[in-house]
Amino acid sequence: MASLKDRVQNALDEGRTLILGAQVLLGAQYAAFFTNAWDTLSSTARLLLLIGLLLLLAVVGLLIAPASFHRIVERGEDSDRLLRMVHADTGRALVPMACAFALDLYVLGGKLDGKRASVVAALAIGAVAATMWWGIEWIVRWRLGPAAGRSRMGTEPSEPTRLKDKIRHVLTESRVVLPGAQALLGFQFTATLTREFDQLPSLSQWIHVGSLISIAITTILLMTPPAFHRIVEAGEDTERFHRFASRMVLLAMAPLSIGLSGDLFVVVRKVIGRSDAALVAALTALAALWALWYGYPMAARDKMRA
Repeated sequence: MASLKDRVQNALDEGRTLILGAQVLLGAQYAAFFTNAWDTLSSTARLLLLIGLLLLLAVVGLLIAPASFHRIVERGEDSDRLLRMVHADTGRALVPMACAFALDLYVLGGKLDGKRASVVAALAIGAVAATMWWGIEWIVRWRLGPAAGRSRMGTEPSEPTRLKDKIRHVLTESRVVLPGAQALLGFQFTATLTREFDQLPSLSQWIHVGSLISIAITTILLMTPPAFHRIVEAGEDTERFHRFASRMVLLAMAPLSIGLSGDLFVVVRKVIGRSDAALVAALTALAALWALWYGYPMAARDKMRA
């Protein structure tokens, strides 16, 4: 049976696999609102793309949440509680991801061959996702019998996590956030060179630039631990490096949430045409991300100390 530290690392690696695709898709979803084909889309297609964007934001929020929980609540220690959270958030994230796939294929099908193709494409991709992400797993679990999938948590004595494993975990968690931030940064820069960007209101343009700067700061913060490790520690594993890397990961999530929410304002303003609705959407997204990445872990930590 795998040790707790190995199960935690495997769970983090699985989450990293999912978020790599989700973050790249999120960047592409944002980019869809700045393409030359935007004017050819119907109001329904535009609204569906916006809903798909919101679903992908939920996916990214859920998949990043375990990293902040691990840093704030567990302080880098491996625990059954962390493992349960990673598994739960990963499972929850697959639902909005499947829905986002279906919505995007619905819009694409409509451009190719009308409503019938839209429905067929959406149902097809939804069926494939449901089969691969839930169907096969539950069939295998049913065939293996009652013991399959039974939790092994709590079956081994708890012991402190070794420093090298803590560092391995925090570097994995930084790699969960970094690729998506880089993909979003590329989208945001490219968007400024499009005709659609030139047609945005001045406020939206400035907010987009501010979001670009926020994502750039996120990228810089997440790339700082390797430099610290190389220059200060000469590649050695130390508790000082673990604390520093943990702080950088937590700190990087703040500008990331601002960048995601800022561009959500731009997109909602572009789709709906109202600044007040865009502001409400952006602030709601920002509050939700901060609650998920900071509020809940801090509340859980305080509850443990009480």
